[in-house]
Amino acid sequence: MHKRTIQKWYALYTKPRAEKKVSSELDFRGFENFLPLQTTIKQWSDRKKKVEIPLFNSYIFVRIELEKYYYKILEIPGVVKFVKFGKEINPIRDEQIEQIKLLLSNFDDIEINTEMIGLRDTVEVVAGPLTGFKGLIIENQGNKNFAIEIEQLGCFMKINLPKQYLRKV
Repeated sequence: MHKRTIQKWYALYTKPRAEKKVSSELDFRGFENFLPLQTTIKQWSDRKKKVEIPLFNSYIFVRIELEKYYYKILEIPGVVKFVKFGKEINPIRDEQIEQIKLLLSNFDDIEINTEMIGLRDTVEVVAGPLTGFKGLIIENQGNKNFAIEIEQLGCFMKINLPKQYLRKV
């Protein structure tokens, strides 16, 4: 009896900033793939520009028959590995991919952040007029905004900043 194989979604881990090249190469080779992108405004010293950036850094999704195309996918330039959960390469449910697509079509400002910032953590301001300042988290305001204490000129300033402006030191 012939065993029917079914294509499933799998997550690929790519080299840094190689997501779009990997997606193009997957397209070229005829593999269905999904690179969730969001539009953001990048600020340079002389201008602002809208750019599309990956929602998940270094990740792209591919829909394949794993047993049949595993090695063909790994030989694509920029692909590092299939993402494993434990020791297994597990498929991602179609519903999860559809949910990501639905979110992207309905929301402009989605933030993915796996780094937890907590009270008393030392952070550096990485955006806005205070870029470069370091401070201490003294208040968590709903996990999106944080009050940081910055010691400057012998006194302390308490400033509320959005999470995306901060990087844990």
